[in-house]
Amino acid sequence: MGQPDYLVNSLATVRMRSFKYNKTQPNIMNKRDFLKSAAILTTASVLPSSVWALGKADKLRTAHIGVGGMGMEDLKAIASHSSVKVVALCDVDANFLAAAKALHPKAKTYSDYRIMLNEMSSGIDAVVVSTPDHTHAPASMMAMNMNKPVYCQKPLTHHVTEARAMNQLAADKDLVTQMGIQVHSFYDYKLATELIRSGIIGKVKTVRAWSPKNWGYDGAVPEGSDPIPSTLDWNLWLGTSAERPYKEGVYHPGNWRKLVDYGCGTLGDMGVHIFDTPYNALALDIPKTIKTKCRKPNGFGFPEQNRVTYEFPGTQYTTKKFKWVWYDGEGAPKLHRDLKLPNGDTLPDQGAMFIGEKGRLLLPHFMQLPRHIVDGKYVDLDLEKFKYVGEPVRNYEQEGKKHYHQFVDACLGKGEVTAPFSYAARLTETILLGVIAGRFPNKKLHWDSENARFKEEEANAFLDSPYRNF
Repeated sequence: MGQPDYLVNSLATVRMRSFKYNKTQPNIMNKRDFLKSAAILTTASVLPSSVWALGKADKLRTAHIGVGGMGMEDLKAIASHSSVKVVALCDVDANFLAAAKALHPKAKTYSDYRIMLNEMSSGIDAVVVSTPDHTHAPASMMAMNMNKPVYCQKPLTHHVTEARAMNQLAADKDLVTQMGIQVHSFYDYKLATELIRSGIIGKVKTVRAWSPKNWGYDGAVPEGSDPIPSTLDWNLWLGTSAERPYKEGVYHPGNWRKLVDYGCGTLGDMGVHIFDTPYNALALDIPKTIKTKCRKPNGFGFPEQNRVTYEFPGTQYTTKKFKWVWYDGEGAPKLHRDLKLPNGDTLPDQGAMFIGEKGRLLLPHFMQLPRHIVDGKYVDLDLEKFKYVGEPVRNYEQEGKKHYHQFVDACLGKGEVTAPFSYAARLTETILLGVIAGRFPNKKLHWDSENARFKEEEANAFLDSPYRNF
């Protein structure tokens, strides 16, 4: 087991020193500042000529790592920007690659992102990473070490150490970065953020959030192996994760989120989306304690049902003692008086409830307006006060592209991103701490953010994992 050379130094730096997130750390920059800072960077790699080309080119040349499933949606959304030229496509599945190639016949195609980045370094301006979670950091870190802006799908990383390393590298190089949490840029979520910060329900003491999705697996570890499809490079799919025999329908293409070696369970999938608005609106930092109620770990799949309770330091928008409770799996959430709706209404399938000193705010997931609740009754929202947020939109095709186009515009010096790695890494770390707590059911873990360690020594083994050379 080993780690790729382009990750060793960055990860070692984060492990060896005390690290505290700077919530005001600049990670967004315009094109002129990007070019200026890039010129003085000292790295092991040669500064690519594409960085200089950004100042004159009218197109952002993008490379896409992972183009199946969500990767295809990312490709379509990025490419819909009039200033984008897709020049490179990479996927370990030849069928996915062929479908993407049909959309962009002039783009070069690869199965190994390392070869693509090395061969096309001078012809790429930005990189989009849409792989399974365990490959997010290896691919993104390689691209950033080559001074490329990166758009990476959520959750940002598979491990806490990776999140901190990616945040640090992006900051050191002043790169434009964005995590793929598209709803962050949707009207309803921006409105909810402004409502909470306006004090409409007073200081918030609790947030309860839920998703009935089941990205868990309570069954036995599959035995034996199946023939690897001729269209799949299984070694490259595994990447830095441990070697494992291929089993049809278990890993690729759709079930890897359920498994601890590759995904982050329902919390890492839907939790990132649903937790994003409370996290952002309340200006939360890293939690102090985490406790997960679930079945005993089996070392292979995530539990199918989880209840995760976080305790956070208070902020200007919360009470001194603040907690966040997450429910997932069939039947989620559990009945609680905080979640009772007026008129006997049924809770939305997924969502979050802010419980404040002066009322509650329900935020369905997704494409629905927040609902203000006081003394057991709905209260109409005065949207005139929040016109600056924009106009209510219920068109996913229209809303869905905003987050992607924001990244493209920022790369071209025409705006800023709202989910840079400086924010995304903190949110991801918070989510991953809940995932780790699932290894220790019903045990409260105490997190020392400054030193990036648990008080409970046994939990520190899951902050990272060895990388396989592949």
